[in-house]
Amino acid sequence: MSVTSIRLASLAAIVAIGLTAGGCAGYRESRGYILDEQLASAVQVGTDNKTSVEKTLGRPTFTGQFNDNEWYYVSRNTSTFAFRNPRVTQQTVLRIRFDAAGNVAAVERTGKEQIASIDPYGKTTPTLGRRKSFFEEFFGNIGTVGGVGTAGQGGRGQ
Repeated sequence: MSVTSIRLASLAAIVAIGLTAGGCAGYRESRGYILDEQLASAVQVGTDNKTSVEKTLGRPTFTGQFNDNEWYYVSRNTSTFAFRNPRVTQQTVLRIRFDAAGNVAAVERTGKEQIASIDPYGKTTPTLGRRKSFFEEFFGNIGTVGGVGTAGQGGRGQ
């Protein structure tokens, strides 16, 4: 091999390694509401109402499921390396509760400590009852359609 072909082969190897390593680069992402600290601290209990909060912070990320007088602003920053699942680096949930008249009753802020870690139980969910084989599932209902006392009588009034 000549010196030129060795240099060309090593250059190709370096480029290939660089392209491969570039696919493993991590990235950061902001999700949800982008929380402005000055605007969030401007919401005052007893002073503001739904209209002023919406003008200050905008529409909420979501409202309470059972109570429309609870507004939530959710902000989350994540980071991902290569092909792994995203990892939460920072989270802020701003919860604003309103009284019946629509005035701000409480402003609460929580962070990453409220995230629940859920581990699935294997690949199946345990259930109560009996396990049936493939053939019991497949052939189990043969003969049950149209039996005595069932709805399979063709709708005849007898």
